[in-house]
Amino acid sequence: MSIISDASAIAQVLTEALPYIQRFTNKTIVVKFGGNAMIDQALQNSFARDIVLMKIVGMNPIVVHGGGPQIGELLTKLNIDSHFIDGMRVTDNATMDVVEMVLGGSVNKQIVNLINNNGGHAIGVTGKDGRFIRAKKMAVTRQTPEMKAPEIIDIGQVGEVASIDRSVIDLLVQGDFIPVIAPIGVGDDGQSYNINADLVAGKIAEVMQAEKLMLLTNVSGLQDKQGDVLTGLTTTRVDELIGDGTIYGGMLPKIQCALDAVKSGVASAHIVDGRVPHAVLLEIFTDAGVGTLITDSSSQMTL
Repeated sequence: MSIISDASAIAQVLTEALPYIQRFTNKTIVVKFGGNAMIDQALQNSFARDIVLMKIVGMNPIVVHGGGPQIGELLTKLNIDSHFIDGMRVTDNATMDVVEMVLGGSVNKQIVNLINNNGGHAIGVTGKDGRFIRAKKMAVTRQTPEMKAPEIIDIGQVGEVASIDRSVIDLLVQGDFIPVIAPIGVGDDGQSYNINADLVAGKIAEVMQAEKLMLLTNVSGLQDKQGDVLTGLTTTRVDELIGDGTIYGGMLPKIQCALDAVKSGVASAHIVDGRVPHAVLLEIFTDAGVGTLITDSSSQMTL
């Protein structure tokens, strides 16, 4: 009976997943990979299998990854001091060299190998390949009550997305590959810029007019003031939560990224608990999900 029970449970799961598979066939889904899911070996493999399965059933997953802890670890080994301003790593020439080695080299290739070893066909790129992520220097200002004017702070080669040329991504997708993208951009002068991975994922989702943007995090989702996870939100409701202070601190940039993507035409954004095995599949293919779903206020989406 246990075998029959197990088979029945599998059949139930597949039945529940079917309408989602049908809906999202040939759709682009951008997944930002980071946090615990990126450093825990079991979670790494469950993530890779999720991405491969998405591709097999007809979706077009695009992976964008971070690598902050790995960058910090190598900087420490090289005796290069790290400084942060408003949560952003000050990036001088020496630090940028390490960022490129880690993001464009070791981490990117590790994720590519992970997907390929689980039956996928992934190719790793940075935004410098084909200059497809054009960047501009991020301006950071700070003001205190004593200042007459805001102070402009130079945080080095930290950038924001100026534009994205989707032709490189299109080429990989059309070749039936899974793009794995490191968030390094290039300026008009050829200088490299370290860009927040959430921001890059959001902008790529916008340019590709993705069906979904999924941001893996180390929390269970967006929470209200009582600590309960908010599962389904409209853009209007998110704006209200920002206004009343429910969304603040480190979660604010991530939510703003998701909000901007949905307002720019991405069908939905998801803040997903990357500590849960197979979090990506659970969010896409099940009714319950494992995080916070954000859709446009005018959307009638139910899946």
